[in-house]
Amino acid sequence: MADELVLYTNPRSRGRIARWMLEEVGQPYRTEILDFATTMKAPAYLAINPMGKVPALRHGDAVVTETAAICAYLADAFPQTGLAPPPGDRLRAPYYRWMFFTAGPMEAATSNKALGFAVPPEREGMMGYGSYDRAMKVLEEAVSRGDYLVGGTFTAADVYVGSHVGFGLMFGTLEKRPAFQQYWQRLSARPAYARARELDEAPQAKP
Repeated sequence: MADELVLYTNPRSRGRIARWMLEEVGQPYRTEILDFATTMKAPAYLAINPMGKVPALRHGDAVVTETAAICAYLADAFPQTGLAPPPGDRLRAPYYRWMFFTAGPMEAATSNKALGFAVPPEREGMMGYGSYDRAMKVLEEAVSRGDYLVGGTFTAADVYVGSHVGFGLMFGTLEKRPAFQQYWQRLSARPAYARARELDEAPQAKP
C-alpha cells in the first residue's frame, strides 16, 4: 500500500512511545519487531535507520526516526485527531517547547544521572540542561500547570513527555514527586495507552 504505516520497534525500547502514539492516531499500521543484536544491525534495517536503533516509522515512501519526531509527524499527518495545535496557532509554542525540552535537556539529564555522571557546578554552562536539579524543577512546573501541557488539551507532547515521566518513575531516574505521579496517572489511564501496552507485552511482540 502506498500510504502504509510501518512501525519498526522492540517492546523493550522507546518504540513503546511510538506505539502509543500510533494507537492514539487510530490508523491501521503494521509492526516489525527487531532484535537489538541481529535484525536491528542488519543491512536491511540500517538502510532505514543507519543508527541501528528503534523506533523508526515508514509512511509510504517517507521514513521518520527519533521518537519525538515520530510523534510530531503523526500528529501533523493525521490532523483530524487533534493531537497537535493547527499550524499558525500560538499553542504550537508550548507544544514544541515541552516536546523538545524533553528530547534534549531532560533526556540528557536523566541519562547522565542513570550513568552516575554529575556535571561539576563550574561546567554547567556547557550542558544544555545545566544541572539535573534545574531540569527537574522546570519539568515539575510544566506538568503542574494543568492536566495537560498544551492549552488544557491532550496532544502528542503529552505522549512524548508523559512517556519519559512514566519511564523515569519506573526506573528511578525521576524522583517520585507528586506532580510527576499525578501527571502520569492521568496519562496512563488513557485507552490508547492500555492498548499499546497490551500489544507490546503480548508474546508475539517478542523477537
